[in-house]
Amino acid sequence: MSVQPENANTYGKGICPKDVLTLADCPSRLLLDQIADKWSVLVLAVLKEGPLRFNMIKRRLEGITQKALTQTLRRLERNGIVSRHVIPVSPIAVEYQVTALGKSLDQPFRALYEWTFLHLPEVERARQAFDERHSG
Repeated sequence: MSVQPENANTYGKGICPKDVLTLADCPSRLLLDQIADKWSVLVLAVLKEGPLRFNMIKRRLEGITQKALTQTLRRLERNGIVSRHVIPVSPIAVEYQVTALGKSLDQPFRALYEWTFLHLPEVERARQAFDERHSG
C-alpha cells in the first residue's frame, strides 16, 4: 500500500519507502499510529462540533480515563491536530478545539465510519463464524 507522492523517497523528509507499514521508525507510520488510534478518532469526533472543555470531552467519551484523555489531547496538540486554549477564569479552565489541519481529517474519518456502518453486519457474521470454528 503506497499513498505517498511519486517523488517521495527519503526518511529525512518524513517520507518512507513503499513498505511504510513494516518500518517501525518511519515518520509516516508514527504519525498514523498517533492520529488513527481509538481515542484520537473518538476525541476528534467529539470536538467536531466545536470547542469543549476537558471534563465535557471526558463525559462524552464513555470509558476513557483521565490519563488516556490527557495523553490523547497532548499527542493531538503536539501534531497540530487540536489546539489548547487556557480560559483565564477562576478556577482556570482549558478548552480544546480541532485545528484547520485536524479538520482535514474529517473526510477520511467519515469514510472510515461509513465503511464500518456499511460492513458491520458482514464483520459480525465473520466474527461469529470464527468463534464457532474456534470454540471448544
